[in-house]
Amino acid sequence: MSVITVLIVDDSLTIRAMLEEILGREPGFRLIGSAADAESALRMIAEHRPDVTTIDIAMPGADGLSLLDDVHLRTHAVMLTSQSGSAPDSFDRGALGFFDKSRIVSDAKKLVKLVRTAADGKATRYAAA
Repeated sequence: MSVITVLIVDDSLTIRAMLEEILGREPGFRLIGSAADAESALRMIAEHRPDVTTIDIAMPGADGLSLLDDVHLRTHAVMLTSQSGSAPDSFDRGALGFFDKSRIVSDAKKLVKLVRTAADGKATRYAAA
């Protein structure tokens, strides 16, 4: 089994820490880092070419959807937000998955499965309710 490299993009230190804990302990995953904004994420994606990037939709400055427009051809994206109405737009712009941030801990296994599926280049229209 090959290692899945993951980049976390979220302006919230707490969310980044939760994702690092959940995804970082998962066998077969290697975190390449985390970014608090789109500008840092763009640099890290160019440098590290992660298999999957989790992206927060609502960030100051360039939001996650704008970042997705820039990177969806270079990394598989899983969008994270508490705004479930954003899911259709995320998929239309190239995201392979969508996950409700409020469920990161309670549905951690589903999040891991979603990241694995995205790494294979398969879309999953799962958004935790």
